[in-house]
Amino acid sequence: MKHDIPAADRRTGAIVAIAALSLVAAGCGKDSGTDDEITVGLITKTDTNPFFVKMKEGAQKEARAKGVKLMTAAGQFVGDNPSQVAAVENMIATGVKGILITPSDTRAIVPSLRKARAKGIEVIALDTPPDPQSAVDALFATNNLNAGILIGKYAKTSFGSRSAKIAMLDSTRGSTVGTLRHNGFLQGFGIKQGDPRIACRQNTLSDAAGGRMAMQNCLRKSPGINLVYTVNEPVALGAYTALKAAGKEKNVVIVSIDGGCTGVKAVQAGQIAATSQQYPRKMAAKGVDAIVDFAKGGKKAGGYTDTGVNLITNKPQPGVDSKDVRFGLAHCWG
Repeated sequence: MKHDIPAADRRTGAIVAIAALSLVAAGCGKDSGTDDEITVGLITKTDTNPFFVKMKEGAQKEARAKGVKLMTAAGQFVGDNPSQVAAVENMIATGVKGILITPSDTRAIVPSLRKARAKGIEVIALDTPPDPQSAVDALFATNNLNAGILIGKYAKTSFGSRSAKIAMLDSTRGSTVGTLRHNGFLQGFGIKQGDPRIACRQNTLSDAAGGRMAMQNCLRKSPGINLVYTVNEPVALGAYTALKAAGKEKNVVIVSIDGGCTGVKAVQAGQIAATSQQYPRKMAAKGVDAIVDFAKGGKKAGGYTDTGVNLITNKPQPGVDSKDVRFGLAHCWG
């Protein structure tokens, strides 16, 4: 799949490189380490998406508990590969024992990941596998295909015999997570790409502003949309804002993925019908633990660790396993 980052989000090489180095330096400071201290690197897609904020919190908490240093960096927007490349280079130079990363461009980052591994650094992907996945030692992530299947099944069952007119609000081209969630929804709903029930498909950059604009575009194209798949909850809430502005929010079912506290509260309020809850703090904590174990014992983690997913809704459907909002709020992004 081509990695076509939308033009509005491209930066010139010089500006991005400078910004990337600034981000890395901010995460580093005097943490650059001594000979006997363990430093763990964490590189996320952005520092603004709530999902990655919680992931960072989880890594920070576990690093404190293990008595190790945490060095952090992030891209400025989804798809910002140059910032992530600069962060990897800086962490290699710093002498980290391991790097945890959520790749923005799953193919373009691969040479940097391989370079780090060649230096003896353990590299673990969180949430998003690189392409190929073998570019990292291990992956700790939600089963994103299954997360999509859950909300697809839920939507199909809740619609029953009613005819669905679907808007699919995705992430960006080249997003492996976005593709898995998108395909999972189709599988769960029992349709294939190109089905006439898909009235509109838009990319969103995975944020609320993108979700609002995409929903506005879809409503102009197909005013009768009554089911909205969203790649995550910021997009879902952006879509809800657009639907409410158009006076259509009561006639449209929104399903999503994330399970953050804000998203679960939106389920509670009836803005989102159901969401697949994942656990980014758990991903990060397991990643920190794995790198500490490697630093102390020399054994690297391997393979894929499924960190779990649960469907959260206050309107359960027969035959679709789910948890209620009370569970969702107790476990949101744990």
